[in-house]
Amino acid sequence: MNFQHYGASLQPKEAVASFASGSNLEARKDFTVAICTYNGAKRLPNVLEQLRCQIDTDSLSWEIIVVDNNSSDNTALVVQEYQANWPSAYPLKYYFEPEQGLAFARRCAIAKAQSSLIGFLDDDNVPASNWVAAAYAFSQAHPKAGAYGGQIHGDFEGELPEGFQRIARFFALIEGNTSYCYNHKYPSNFQRMFPPGAGIVIRKEAWLESIRERPVLCQFGEDIEMLSRIWQKGWEIWFNPDMQIRHEIPKSRLEKDYLMRFFWSHGLSRYQMRILNYKPWQRFLTIPAHLANDLRRIILHIIKYRRVLKTDLIAACELQLLLGIFISPFYHWQELIVRNLTLQLERLSFNKEAEAYNSWFVAQGSMND
Repeated sequence: MNFQHYGASLQPKEAVASFASGSNLEARKDFTVAICTYNGAKRLPNVLEQLRCQIDTDSLSWEIIVVDNNSSDNTALVVQEYQANWPSAYPLKYYFEPEQGLAFARRCAIAKAQSSLIGFLDDDNVPASNWVAAAYAFSQAHPKAGAYGGQIHGDFEGELPEGFQRIARFFALIEGNTSYCYNHKYPSNFQRMFPPGAGIVIRKEAWLESIRERPVLCQFGEDIEMLSRIWQKGWEIWFNPDMQIRHEIPKSRLEKDYLMRFFWSHGLSRYQMRILNYKPWQRFLTIPAHLANDLRRIILHIIKYRRVLKTDLIAACELQLLLGIFISPFYHWQELIVRNLTLQLERLSFNKEAEAYNSWFVAQGSMND
């Protein structure tokens, strides 16, 4: 097999160190497109075909990285088939990341990228034909931008439920014709907003300065944690309307069971997202205020939609989200208590085993005497 599995011998941290020291054997690139995928064999071809057709990139040196996040389908085979006939001007590379989670796939991409700019696409994000050129041009015009996203248009397989626009932002959809800096537009901790993680471009320097080895937040908070830490290090975060992608959303993600689970889980992650903005001593003051406001929102929502909660899917989803948000501190504290108890029990079990071994060892010594 002639499968091009680049850099298999390097671990992510080693690759980052190699990049920083200038010891990489490959030539540096102007831009890297990183596609993080899990079981994306059926979705990847649409993304790769559109990347093959990028325009206004003749003056750029760029590359494409596919990070296979522990897939169990034919993702690797799909990439191999594309590599066989892929233009050498912008190489297509494949890496396998066994640790499950988008944060770990991104970490792998950052380590392997030969560029200081990495544009992240999910396997259901189809970029416009000028996406790479627009992303690179924006970086040159805004050198203080540590991260920036663009327009994301929904491509829905099924019919949208009535009132869908009220929850569209949770599907990583954003549109607009004017660029703006999130730092200036949303300066308050209570108002702070970030671009969706789909189609986000990260400056490698900003990542290395800001991002921890392991994320704190779960699946629904990885993007917010990443951008919060970049923000806190003083980097600017921007919206660039010239970068456009199409987010393909299957019919299954519009079904009631999926939506209710999705919004409940999203709500449960809110507490951890909030505390990223506060110092430990500030949390004791802000948590009661958040709980009171969350309870107020639940009551107002029930009053407003009490007659249609059983028939209005969007209203039911919004209530599920609000309930999850209100419960999130208690859910987090319960998990923390269970985790600490588990650790204590493991230590206790280890100590008992150690004591038993020591007793046996002493007994053996006495018998030998």
